Amino acid sequence: MRYNHTNKGGYRPQRRYYGSRNRGSRFSQRSSTISIDKLIAKAVDTEPVNMFVDDYNYSQFDIHTILKNNIYSKGYSNPTKIQYQAIPEILKGKDILGIASTGSGKTAAFLIPMINKLMKDRNDKCLIVEPTRELAIQIQDEFRSLSRNTGLKSVLIMGGNSMKTQINVLRTDPEFVICTPGRLKDLTDRGYLNLSYINNVVLDEVDRMLDMGFIADIRFIIQKLNKERQSLFFSATMDRKSEEIANTLLLNPIKVEVEVQGPGKNVDQDVVRLEKDQNKGDVLLELLTHDELKKVLIFTSTKREADRLCKRLLEKHIYVEALHGDKRQNQRTKIIDKFKKGFIDVLIATDVASRGLDVNNITHVINYDMPQTYDDYIHRIGRTGRAGKKGFALTFV
Repeated sequence: MRYNHTNKGGYRPQRRYYGSRNRGSRFSQRSSTISIDKLIAKAVDTEPVNMFVDDYNYSQFDIHTILKNNIYSKGYSNPTKIQYQAIPEILKGKDILGIASTGSGKTAAFLIPMINKLMKDRNDKCLIVEPTRELAIQIQDEFRSLSRNTGLKSVLIMGGNSMKTQINVLRTDPEFVICTPGRLKDLTDRGYLNLSYINNVVLDEVDRMLDMGFIADIRFIIQKLNKERQSLFFSATMDRKSEEIANTLLLNPIKVEVEVQGPGKNVDQDVVRLEKDQNKGDVLLELLTHDELKKVLIFTSTKREADRLCKRLLEKHIYVEALHGDKRQNQRTKIIDKFKKGFIDVLIATDVASRGLDVNNITHVINYDMPQTYDDYIHRIGRTGRAGKKGFALTFV
């Protein structure tokens, strides 16, 4: 299907549809505060940002040979800019205030020096706090690959998994605790985890944690930690609340910051305007027939709408799954893995379920329902146009 650019901005399908009008749009129009003008923008033509330090390699870091071998076995050779800045300072025992977004290599920037540190002193403990289950799982996977043959153990503490199993693993005294804030607070309140023994802490994606309402949990965690600790703080952005948390957590921190493409700058953004007699689902279906829509993330406002839309697309033989809070954790993990590996071409998600979703090469983000706020919109479209590649975002209005 081809689209005509209208003089009011946006696209209208050349082909018209006749049927029931736009079912489901009441969810998107009811509470959104976004001006439509903000949803229309051309990608900024910039040179792709080189994230790596080409004249430096991991062998030059003062880290254990086993760790270096694990890094090279993953195919890594040169550190990213955030790793180049942060790793030497963390190895010196400094607190870190890191400003870097998803995709900058910051996970390895804190895992590599922390693994090295705990290899030297098995009495040390490291707590890594992530905003979502999906991110916590990604950190756990990265930890396992980087810590092979070191003897270091980890436990994954998060909702959606058996608390009894997590308690049993905690009793084995793992060196790394990787968690989400809610389940961590729950286990601490119940006396299964004593945070005063933790002398290394990483707060990752702090801006997302604050967006998700975890500020009270974060304050609780910081209050319970060992006062003699090394603290690492990573966030894509800094606002007043983030600064408050950083000031409470960190002591004379070293600030490391990498220049990243601003959210949405590398994304062509436009709207899809529906005629009164057009059905939104029909328009979406024809959109998805375009060859250039190779890996598509669709946002809906509700779980019910996500399931309804998923069923309709499946009936049209589109490889699609729905991701939302009613899915069990093992289901969510399998769905994301299928999307990453290309077994499905389209993923339908709600805002909460998509938090922390880190999938490369998403070509298009489609806002089937309008997000409630502009911040939500920026979070959504930030899933495409990464690593110097151009992305596309379309919003139904």
